[in-house]
Amino acid sequence: MAELGRLLMYEASRDWLPTVTGEIQSPMAIASVEFVDPREPLAIVPILRAGLALAEHASSILPATKTYHLGLSRDEETLLPSVYLNKLPDKFPEGSRIFVVDPMLATGGTIVAALNLIKERGVDNKQIKVISALAAPPALQKLSEKFPGLHVYTGIIDPTVNEKGFIIPGLGDAGDRSYGT
Repeated sequence: MAELGRLLMYEASRDWLPTVTGEIQSPMAIASVEFVDPREPLAIVPILRAGLALAEHASSILPATKTYHLGLSRDEETLLPSVYLNKLPDKFPEGSRIFVVDPMLATGGTIVAALNLIKERGVDNKQIKVISALAAPPALQKLSEKFPGLHVYTGIIDPTVNEKGFIIPGLGDAGDRSYGT
């Protein structure tokens, strides 16, 4: 899960994050380089708990990020999300770019609730990228309707969800699978 997250974040970062040029001294000569501008505000918001596993290696490619935790759980009967932990700032700094990390996009309820909380803090759709391991059409449709211009990076799109809101064929509970519980 961690390696998949790192690869998806790398892909999502290309041509999106502001860069600066500079020079570094290599063992042989001075080299001109381009790298992500560390002065630009960049945040990762993993949806707890499974989002932590998918975001685990993010700092290896984006070392200047801040991480804000957001805990949402889904009622297994109504399929509606509820917030149990919100460590988002009152307002994100101007120009922030945010990776929202949620491994399973099934019905779309949890990710929509998370994105609404982030947008309330002054962030535009084009400043957000969603990272997921698996996605299903109901979630992608809901995201497309509610958040025009939002980009989703996922490992695979499975064909459907069942009556309990689980992705089919899916992989089960991503948090349980990641943490062996």
